[in-house]
Amino acid sequence: MARDAGHEARYRAIAADLAAKIRSGHYAPGAALPPQRELSASYGVTLMTLRQALRQLSDEGLIVQQAGRGTFVSPPHLAYQLGSLQSLADDLRKQGHEVRTVVLGRSLRRVPAGVATQLRTAPGESALRLERVREFAGRPAIHQVSWIRRPAAEQIRDRDFTAVSLYGALADCGVAVARASEKIRPGLLDPAVAAHLGEPPGSPVFLSERITYALDATALVADHATILASMMEIRTERAATGLSLTWGAST
Repeated sequence: MARDAGHEARYRAIAADLAAKIRSGHYAPGAALPPQRELSASYGVTLMTLRQALRQLSDEGLIVQQAGRGTFVSPPHLAYQLGSLQSLADDLRKQGHEVRTVVLGRSLRRVPAGVATQLRTAPGESALRLERVREFAGRPAIHQVSWIRRPAAEQIRDRDFTAVSLYGALADCGVAVARASEKIRPGLLDPAVAAHLGEPPGSPVFLSERITYALDATALVADHATILASMMEIRTERAATGLSLTWGAST
């Protein structure tokens, strides 16, 4: 029993020391920890003892262990606020997060059938397709494709979307946003999007479909966002009146 108690004390002491280094910033969010053999040697314990310490840190949500890649400090989680009507980047910056936007492409294209239904456009009509990646804590976290209907599409086509949000660009052109309808469901990372987010295909994600409407109820923007579940948590404030949440079976 004394031997078991001593073993438990060692791995708990290692876990406490690593946790303190993570919380102090010695190991930054998203950073890789040293290899397990190196850590076990530095603490003077066996790999088994070290792995128990790492398991404790994993259970506490401080680290993420990725097969074949190593052990990483968990990134701070973004909070997706369901009750706000503003761009995703603006919402995150308001929470104090530094967000970098990378524009992957923009072009006027024929609207796909599914998007045409969302925007209520005529068959064959074109719209602006804007593809972006949001980076947070030094790594990509969100892939977003937005379809913006005409005439707003031409007005904002050449804006610098690394510096201005989509909603901000629309407002600058005198286009008022009234409301948005959004559906979020769990999913698995698509191989094509995985290349942009740097995660293995099949990783858990949130899939968001949002339709934004003008004051006259015209559908302005159809958004599809893929959000890494390891980087984002969904939050909302509930009150007697205000936000309306509808729970339904996924389709």
